[in-house]
Amino acid sequence: MLELIIDRVSYWDVRFFSTIFRLNARQLFRRTMHCISRSADGYLYPLIAVCLFFIAPDLAYGFLQAALIAFGIELSVYKLIKAKVRRPRPFDALGDIQNSVVPSDRFSFPSGHTGAAFVMAVLLSSFFPVLALPVYTWATLVGFSRIYLGVHYPTDILAGMVLGSLSASAGIAIAL
Repeated sequence: MLELIIDRVSYWDVRFFSTIFRLNARQLFRRTMHCISRSADGYLYPLIAVCLFFIAPDLAYGFLQAALIAFGIELSVYKLIKAKVRRPRPFDALGDIQNSVVPSDRFSFPSGHTGAAFVMAVLLSSFFPVLALPVYTWATLVGFSRIYLGVHYPTDILAGMVLGSLSASAGIAIAL
């Protein structure tokens, strides 16, 4: 029974991946997806924390504490899951897929970019509720871009969303 469920999920995962990946023909859209994906490489996260000390100094220290805890949890769990699951990336598993970016590691499950983006989205929307719509939109687009660029399946993205959201929630609960 479990094998049947896994087969069905895999079937739909590949179908959704293929549908999104086929959109890759539009050059402007491809550049936009590259930029969105790159925005979650992690370089901007410390800059955001530093900027908060100037914008909202009363909230910045709590945000920084929660962020450090959340990213510590997210990165640890992410690496553990990647090492255990070892799911091949779509461009390795599906013969007709050419990835548009070079991933940082060999395996696809879960999406680290999406996980980190959702850590930031949950943190920023918790400390600054007015930012909820734009940061969740951005985080969701990061996940979409990773499928579009050929390096993740939809379930990798869902797992990253859950991992990032739970890690951020834990970081907030521990820090505050």
